[in-house]
Amino acid sequence: MQDAALRLKALMEQLLGAPVPVRIRAWDGSEAGPPQGPVLVVRNRRALRRLLWKPGELGMARAWVAGDLTVDGDLYAVLAVMAELVWERGEDARSLREALRDPEVRAAVRGLVRMAGSPLPPAPPREEVRRRRHLHTKRSDRRAISHHYDVGNDFYEIVLGPSMVYSCAYWESADGTLEDAQRHKLALIARKLDLKPGMRLLDVGCGWGSMAIHAAREYGVRVVGVTLSQEQAAYARKRVAEEGLTDRVEIRVQDYRDVTDGPYDAISSIGMAEHVGSDRYLEYARDLFALLKPGGRLLNHQIGRRPWRDESGYEIDEFIDAYVFPDGELAPIGGTVSQLEAAGFEVRDVESIREHYALTLRRWVANLEADWPNAVRFTSPGRARVWRLYMAASALAFERNRIGVNQVLAVRTSESGASGMPLRARTWN
Repeated sequence: MQDAALRLKALMEQLLGAPVPVRIRAWDGSEAGPPQGPVLVVRNRRALRRLLWKPGELGMARAWVAGDLTVDGDLYAVLAVMAELVWERGEDARSLREALRDPEVRAAVRGLVRMAGSPLPPAPPREEVRRRRHLHTKRSDRRAISHHYDVGNDFYEIVLGPSMVYSCAYWESADGTLEDAQRHKLALIARKLDLKPGMRLLDVGCGWGSMAIHAAREYGVRVVGVTLSQEQAAYARKRVAEEGLTDRVEIRVQDYRDVTDGPYDAISSIGMAEHVGSDRYLEYARDLFALLKPGGRLLNHQIGRRPWRDESGYEIDEFIDAYVFPDGELAPIGGTVSQLEAAGFEVRDVESIREHYALTLRRWVANLEADWPNAVRFTSPGRARVWRLYMAASALAFERNRIGVNQVLAVRTSESGASGMPLRARTWN
């Protein structure tokens, strides 16, 4: 009798304490739930074992990455439902121990155990990083950056498109092109930094060289770009050579902590500070402060999270840590500003562009889905599934204000307190 989906639906509703608003299709071909809309496909019993051995987000992520769990239809719709049921309860969510005090929950777990079959835990997908302490040493940071960025330039060309910019774009309208929006973002940063011919710019976490090339080509500045990714550096150097900018742009495989050839007139740090870690953030801010000349500007473009009532209870997202950005940490914007000020900076402007990142991520997901066979060929099925899930889930998180992204413009003032800023500074819009 094909009834696995009906049994799964009943057990999930017992566990969640709420109706399951998506249709479920099980490995035996059975379906249960609302007839319209997307379908959550449980392809085999191994998916249940993953959830039982690692309840919550990481177990679901393992099932997704391994291909044991998938979606037929609108991925965003399923993620939105799961966010409400599982992920968005945050600080107010019941712990697993508390939930298991409920006799109905215990009964549901026993039912899932019977359905799951083998009692042995499945091995984690090979794409998962072995979790460790977040030391943020130079060695551990190199390893983390390599995991995320040395996936293959061909893969990133599919996802990012011709701009090869892996950070939030800046949209004039929602129906614009991704390439135009990324160009607008680079131009916005250049204007905020007030780049002029002959200036020296340090681009920390330079990626595939897009900001460095834009600044040198459009503003005549000399640029040093640093990255920990060998693949990014090779790609960026090739682009610089093709643009005829080797006399103005130098790309280094170098930790920002090892840059000693300041002072620079300006520093851009675009989507890099998320990798620094809370314990190292003041060190990061002080290092950049020391590399700037008096009157020099820093543009820090960084994802931030909503603050918790009790910050000591905050934990790094398990899925992101294990599969996407090992050792990555998000901080509330207030904490970021405080740390920059503690390092000596004067913060002159903070601009939230949260909605812009949701638009950007949805375009990246569309790029990935449109060329899925090649994306899989250039990496692996599991890696491509990781990127699809994390980008789609992140788009929803930005839309729902669970996370945001901010551009912070800060200045190293002179000893007399002069900032070099005009009286009306917002001339870049």
